[in-house]
Amino acid sequence: MNVKKTAPPAPDCREQLIAIRDTMVLLSGKWKIQIIGWLLLYGRVRFMDMLRGIEGIAAKMLSKELQELEQNQIVVRTVMPTKPITVEYELTEHGKTLSSVIDAISTWGVTHRKFLFKKS
Repeated sequence: MNVKKTAPPAPDCREQLIAIRDTMVLLSGKWKIQIIGWLLLYGRVRFMDMLRGIEGIAAKMLSKELQELEQNQIVVRTVMPTKPITVEYELTEHGKTLSSVIDAISTWGVTHRKFLFKKS
C-alpha cells in the first residue's frame, strides 16, 4: 500500500492554521456568533432583552456564553445600581474587531439562502 506523505506546513501556514483553530474554539457553538451579532447591532444591551431577542436560547446558556466571551475579553459586563439589579453587556473594543467576521458570515448566509431557495 502506497501512502502519500505530505510535507509539514510551512511556518507561516502553520501560524495561520493555529489562528483559525483559536478563532473556531472561541466562536464555537450555536450561540456565540449570534450574541456577538446582536451586540454589534444593538450596542449595550440588558441581559433580559438579549434573552428575549435571541430566539431559542435559554437563560442558563446565554449566561454561560456571555461568561466565556467576557473571559476572552470580547464583552464587558456592567451591573447597574438599580432595584432590581440590571446587568448590561456590550462589546469591548477588541470584540468590535469581529465586526468584519460577523458581516462576512451574514453576507454569506444571505447569499447561501438565496442560492438554496432560488427558483429554477
